[in-house]
Amino acid sequence: MNLPVNLPIIVTGAVVGFCIAAPVGPIGALTIRRTLAQGRVMGFVTGLGAATADAAYGAVAAFGLTFITGLLIALQGWLRGAGGIVLILLGIATYRAAPAPPNQEQRAIGLLSAYATTALLTLSNPTTILSFLGIFAALGLQQATSNYTGASIFVLGVFLGSTFWWLILSSGVGLLRSRITDGGLHWVNKISGILVALFGVYALGSLF
Repeated sequence: MNLPVNLPIIVTGAVVGFCIAAPVGPIGALTIRRTLAQGRVMGFVTGLGAATADAAYGAVAAFGLTFITGLLIALQGWLRGAGGIVLILLGIATYRAAPAPPNQEQRAIGLLSAYATTALLTLSNPTTILSFLGIFAALGLQQATSNYTGASIFVLGVFLGSTFWWLILSSGVGLLRSRITDGGLHWVNKISGILVALFGVYALGSLF
């Protein structure tokens, strides 16, 4: 494939990735909280974990890995339940966390831990693959991704689009960081913890 053919595929993938990432959810709440508490880099890396998971689900859809899709759908109850429990525990820990200097808290959590947490949490929501399958059908992308080149370029676009959203969010929230006092961070922890825990309760409630 030459560039004129590839470009629409990667742009389409980027738009899809951006739209998948943009709705505010538990990952958005975590990104906002970590950006305010620890800076833009920590917030961006938090979102980058979600972008990686979005790209992984995009790959499952683009490459037509029906076995994995079927397995994810079959296990979605267990995955959603596990993700809900993790969100509740994470929400409680966030609620109870005391404001700390950015360098201290960054050492405690670590960039790798922040990345892995959001990647696993995003992967624990298998309904994302259903969103990709619906988008594929709606946009008629089956032909464009019918070969490895097209599918790979689409997945790259999904990753870039999702990453762009998290860059915008962490950068925008980062502009407010210098204006937040320790008292403000205290309330950020409380509100973020409650929101994340509520998302976990919702995930568990959806099982019934």
